[in-house]
Amino acid sequence: MRTTDRILELDCSHASATYTQRLFNGFATLASVLRVFRNRMEINRLHELDDYQLRDIGLSKTDLTSAFLASTFFEDPSDHLTRSARNRGRNSIFRSNEE
Repeated sequence: MRTTDRILELDCSHASATYTQRLFNGFATLASVLRVFRNRMEINRLHELDDYQLRDIGLSKTDLTSAFLASTFFEDPSDHLTRSARNRGRNSIFRSNEE
């Protein structure tokens, strides 16, 4: 009885990205960095609002400061502000329902 060894060669190496894919990835990264920079500029403008105006949108001065301190340079601090405003809104709804 004769047996033959069959070897299945798998090419598991990753195919290199095409020029278009690399260009698209570069533009996506650049757009992400620009979006973070724009959001940081807008949050700086929120510092100009007084406490009553910030309370209308569900934020406080301490939220603005903690958003900048909690995020690194390349992270978007608006995510932190969104979470703070939503949590404050939920807490006020629960308090109004309890009364």
